[in-house]
Amino acid sequence: MLWLKALHIIAMVAWFAGLFYLPRLFVYHVDCADEAGRRRFELMERRLYHAIMTPAAWVTVLAGLGLLVGYAWELYGRAGWLHAKLTLVVALVVYHWLCGRYRVALRDGRNRRSARFFRFFNEVPTLILIAAVCLSVVKPF
Repeated sequence: MLWLKALHIIAMVAWFAGLFYLPRLFVYHVDCADEAGRRRFELMERRLYHAIMTPAAWVTVLAGLGLLVGYAWELYGRAGWLHAKLTLVVALVVYHWLCGRYRVALRDGRNRRSARFFRFFNEVPTLILIAAVCLSVVKPF
């Protein structure tokens, strides 16, 4: 189980690295004035989303489910912190999906969001990370 937990944490770190960086690329992409620069951002965003973030998200979720089945399942009914953390994971999956939608909108020239929006959007995974780590370590309820 410890190897599965290590895999879960490694994948989670990779996923969050992408979740922190992709919206920052959106900020630069929106502010970019030249076509060559926009193409470069589209390539970086696509590679980050498909080659790093999405596989890391899958491994994080699947390893987390493995941990849940492996030894946390007996806690599931009486561990409020775990319910809260799983809710945050769902929120993170939705955030990931939104990143994909924004990436496609930028690529297709349909983006209606400002760089300022993406700066605020970029803070969401930080808040989720803080809450998830606190719930997992402190187990307040």
